[in-house]
Amino acid sequence: MLRVALLGLLPYLALVNAAVLDKKAGTTTSDVFPPASTTVNTAVFPDESEVGYPGITVTGVEPAAIQTAPASLYAYNTDPVSSYPLVSDHPEGSDGSDGFDITKHWGNLSPWYSVPSSYYGLNDTSPNTPEGCSITQVHLLYRHGARYPTSGAPPSAFATKIANATAQSGGFNASGELEFLNDWSYLLGAELLTVSGRLQNFALGASFRQQYGYLLNNFTEAGTLPVFRTESQDRMVKTANNFAAGMFGVPEYLDQVNIEIMVETPGVNNTGAPYENCPNSNIASRGSIGSTAANAFAKNAFNGTLERLQNQITGVNLTSTDIIAMLELCSYETDALGYSAFCKLFTEEDFENYEYYFDISFYYNNGAGSPVAAAQGKGFLAEFVARFTQSIPSADSSVNSTLDNNPTYFPLNQSIYADATHEVVLLDTFTAFNLTALFSSGPVATDKRMENSFRASQVVPFATHMTIQVLECSNTSPSKQIRFIINDAVLPIDKSYAGCEYNKDGMCSFDTVVDVLQKRLEEIDWDYDCLGNYTASPGNDYNGRAPRD
Repeated sequence: MLRVALLGLLPYLALVNAAVLDKKAGTTTSDVFPPASTTVNTAVFPDESEVGYPGITVTGVEPAAIQTAPASLYAYNTDPVSSYPLVSDHPEGSDGSDGFDITKHWGNLSPWYSVPSSYYGLNDTSPNTPEGCSITQVHLLYRHGARYPTSGAPPSAFATKIANATAQSGGFNASGELEFLNDWSYLLGAELLTVSGRLQNFALGASFRQQYGYLLNNFTEAGTLPVFRTESQDRMVKTANNFAAGMFGVPEYLDQVNIEIMVETPGVNNTGAPYENCPNSNIASRGSIGSTAANAFAKNAFNGTLERLQNQITGVNLTSTDIIAMLELCSYETDALGYSAFCKLFTEEDFENYEYYFDISFYYNNGAGSPVAAAQGKGFLAEFVARFTQSIPSADSSVNSTLDNNPTYFPLNQSIYADATHEVVLLDTFTAFNLTALFSSGPVATDKRMENSFRASQVVPFATHMTIQVLECSNTSPSKQIRFIINDAVLPIDKSYAGCEYNKDGMCSFDTVVDVLQKRLEEIDWDYDCLGNYTASPGNDYNGRAPRD
């Protein structure tokens, strides 16, 4: 039977092999599943509600690991890629014995990993509930998981460059480390979540249920379902669905949570996509100054690598932009295809520079060095403050008043909130919240790589998330406290929040923090920062706000 089956495959395999032999380097190809005009035949394959016979289904209490586990036993995510299901290669010239993890040097294309609170100066705490306290409310703001490149990103431009070279007679040839390019095809799509991206959001939802499931009892008592929010882009809708599936189960999430989809398109207010209504975000002398600075850094950072790789290729003149593209292909192909031959082309130094390239870009486009970041994050800040104070959020930002004035779409009494958005918006929001611990070493140098506290891979990776815990404590005065956690790192806020003293667990009085945030809302001038005429440049710390003459 096996021999017959293989014989039946021979015509198909011959076609595949012929396609491979005829393939031109850099060409684009893709697969399509499911087949066109197919649906699940529910009459033949009924779901579990029709089949019956579920067996014993006794539920237990909701998990509460965030409350019950000691701080020393928190489930940190320290090995995001090099274990199942993806494979990441070692850097060029390394056998991996030094433990260098390339995936932690991919900037915003890194998979999220736990950052120790000690990185920000809190050595004796964890996300678990501090002694004497109980978490009564939790707010989650999280990013989608791994995706294909956005349309027009460097990887597809590099593929086009290679394809054009192969189309010219006697043009293209690669040898040595680059020999694989002779029959390499561009296999990536655009914008959509990858398989590993779906898993990241599912796992985040499952971990959230494991930690905070007990807070769902408040919804049971009130007879309501949670409202979680996302944007209308395909990957954002799938992100919220995968998160909900991880948190509530399949198919239970379909009727155990309300998922609100906010339209993401130019001209529509949406706190999850504020750049659609902030014109200055795309002007090089204002909101996108980081992109220009990062490209300038790359032109000098990869000279040695550029020379080494250029000696192994003819028909194409490589540039620093191509180096960034190939490094991005290492990241994207690993996430989307499970492995990438591009990764082993680059040294540890290259990956450090690759990370720094993103550090520059994000610090000045969406962090403290950006003149528009606080304005773009003001919408989410206003909504968080509204939830804290049970009031209608202020509208002088990207807030959609039609939705936020309606308790159906913007409930004010939930014990669990979860909003999905993009990494740039998360960093905008961190900046609007004035979480200066992220930027404590000051402006990121742009001429050469320097040590700095801000690392894009720690702050804006795939599936990055900020958790805000509201706590009731028997050993503090006042008893109501609040703290901020980003990718498992508890942040100190005493240096940026007037009235907050140092606390080893990063806590501060809830009322004090709300008062500080309300004043921050008053400080941020959305109209001027997003619409005003001014000039900004890298090398400065604008605190996320536009400079004034």
